[in-house]
Amino acid sequence: MTDYEYMRLALEDAEEAFKEGEVPVGAVLVLNDGSLVRAHNMRETGFDPTAHAEILAIRGGALRLSNWRLTDAVLYVTKEPCVMCAGAMLNSRLGRLVYGCSDLKGGAVGSLYRLLSDSRLNHRVEVLSGILEDECAQLLKNFFSGLRSNSEVGGSCGTSAR
Repeated sequence: MTDYEYMRLALEDAEEAFKEGEVPVGAVLVLNDGSLVRAHNMRETGFDPTAHAEILAIRGGALRLSNWRLTDAVLYVTKEPCVMCAGAMLNSRLGRLVYGCSDLKGGAVGSLYRLLSDSRLNHRVEVLSGILEDECAQLLKNFFSGLRSNSEVGGSCGTSAR
């Protein structure tokens, strides 16, 4: 499969997150044996601040391989990872990251920080960005636009008026 095909799978997972009321971020981890681990954000449904799609995919991959080192794995994510997720990628020795759209407010790969390419660290991750960028960004825009609309109609708690 190509980078675009794997990113389409990640977008499917992001759409699932959207339906569940989660920030629509999806991730697909391709392991060295060719198997896939798919995940999407679950912070709201799991009451877990660390349940980002990237973290869940990395945890699943490490469990599947019975090894915390993911040096031959490739992670596809719809949005640029945050500091926490970039740190997990470094700590898991991830081989390659491919992401869709940038995160100008919290991105730790190229927007605000460049953790995965920092020469002061003992590991660097190969990065490719902008794959299906418009589709990834539009899904996030739709989600946050809907939140703002619901908030304006129903008050500060984000519920719609009855």
